[in-house]
Formats: sequence, C-alpha cells, structure tokens
Amino acid sequence: MTVVFDTTRPARVNPQKKNILIRRIARAPWWLLVMAVGVIAFVLSVSAQHPYPVIWGAVRQGIWTTIWVSVVAYALALVLGLIIALLRRSSNVIIYQVATFYVEMVRGIPTLVLVYWMALAFIPEVIRLGNNLGETLQHLTISFVISEDQVYELTFRTLGQRMAEFETREFGNTYRAIIALAISYSAFLSEVFRAGIESVTIGQREAARSLGMTQWQVMRLIVLPQAIRVILPPLGNDFIAMLKESSLVSVLGVQDITRRGQTYASSTFTFFQAYNIVALTYLVLTVTLSMVVKGMETYLGRGQRRGE
Repeated sequence: MTVVFDTTRPARVNPQKKNILIRRIARAPWWLLVMAVGVIAFVLSVSAQHPYPVIWGAVRQGIWTTIWVSVVAYALALVLGLIIALLRRSSNVIIYQVATFYVEMVRGIPTLVLVYWMALAFIPEVIRLGNNLGETLQHLTISFVISEDQVYELTFRTLGQRMAEFETREFGNTYRAIIALAISYSAFLSEVFRAGIESVTIGQREAARSLGMTQWQVMRLIVLPQAIRVILPPLGNDFIAMLKESSLVSVLGVQDITRRGQTYASSTFTFFQAYNIVALTYLVLTVTLSMVVKGMETYLGRGQRRGE
C-alpha cells in the first residue's frame, strides 16, 4: 500500500484583495435595498386599503405636470446659466458687474418668494407695459421713400392691437412658475458652468490661441469638452433639487403632485394618507434620478482614468 502525503501549502489569500472585497461589500447600496423593501412592503400593505388607491389615482395625474415643469424650467436655466457664466468671464467690467449683480440678487431671494414675485408682480407688470406699448404701436407708421412716386409704409397695427388686448390671465400660472424656477436656478447653474470652465488650465487656452484659434473655437473645441466632465455630476444633482422644489409651484394652483395631493386631502380630510402618497411619489422619483446621476459619475470617472 502506498501512502501519499500532500506537502503543498494552502494558497494564502492576498490581504490587499481581501480588504478591497470587504470595502466593496461595505459600500454596496444596502440603504437602497432597505428602502426598496420598505417601499414595496408599504405599497403591498395599503394597496387594497381605502382610500390609498383613490389617492394614488388623483396624485399620479400630477406626475407628468411635475416632470414637464421641471424639465422645461431646467432646460431654460441651463441656457441662461451658461450665458451668465460666459458673461461673468468677460473682460468688460460693465458686463462682468451686471452678470455678477444678477447672480447675487437671484441667489439672495428664496425660491418661494421669487415664484410669488415673478407670477404676481413682475410678469403682470411686464404685460401691462406691453399693453401700453401696443397702444402706441397701433398708431405708428414708418414710411420709406423709394422714389418720388413710390412710398412704402410699414405699420404695426395688427401687432399693436394684439399686444394692447393681451390680458394677464392669458399667460398661465404654469408658464409663470417655469420662468420663476428657471431664473432661480440659472444663478446657481452659472456658478457650476464657471467652475467647470475655469477647471481647464490657462496653458491649454493660450496654446490653442497661439495656433490661430478664435476665442469661440477655443471655447467650443478645447474648454467645453473637458469642462463637461466636471459639470455633469453637479448638474444632475441640481436637476434633482429642482424636481423637489417644483412642488413650490403648487402655491400658484399648478396641478402637480403636491397640488393634487393637497386638493384631495383638503376635500376628504385624509391628510395622513394623502401626504404619504405624495412623499412616496417624490421619493421614488428622486432616488431613481440619484441612481442615474451616480451611474453617470461612475462612467465619467472611468473615462477620466482611462484618459490619464
């Protein structure tokens, strides 16, 4: 009989790899799992209890309004914020001071106050001034002498009449709320854009200028492609914040998630159940967007490491 002894040593686990595995397990999104289980358990427990199904039927009609208001307002804020950021980098002192004044003024006013001011004070006053201008345009005629026998007259009667007859109520509260949110967030987004632009070293800009590129070409081909990696994550976080703050438009009667829940709760006195559904709806929307932003940050981080 032959006896074989195994003298090989068991393979040792690399301590470094073990620590990495432990860190990955510890940093796994366990909170998301707990939250998902809690949400599912809550939905299953109340799905058949009155009045939760009825409340959900009322609240879900405001989801599209909330998303639409947030997306349109954020798109406007992006455009306005980029313009303000570029103006703040201008070498012209007057342009710089005007842009800085805008940013500091808007950031100093609470969003709710700005919504009220834009919807109930500023926009009605602009419409009133437009009415006065329309009355003037109705009687305005500009003549162009082409020859001694030909005179062309340009009138603004139709435009002036439309402006003079335009009423404040024709400009709905939803559009007023969108403008207010866009102006409010444009000030914050302008700082995000400015920080991203300034993250590109001045040496790259000077090198591009020495190659004969114009200022616009430098911005479009050199600065913005690099700055976009820096500004995308904070832009995503700001959109999540706007989605939540879009609930403020409910004070103007806009039929968003909050307004739908508030209306139902006020008419049936089921405040606890109604605001449970409202809060849960916002939670699901914001957590979903947070996961998208987190994935975007991870993707951009991998791309940056590959570039290095």
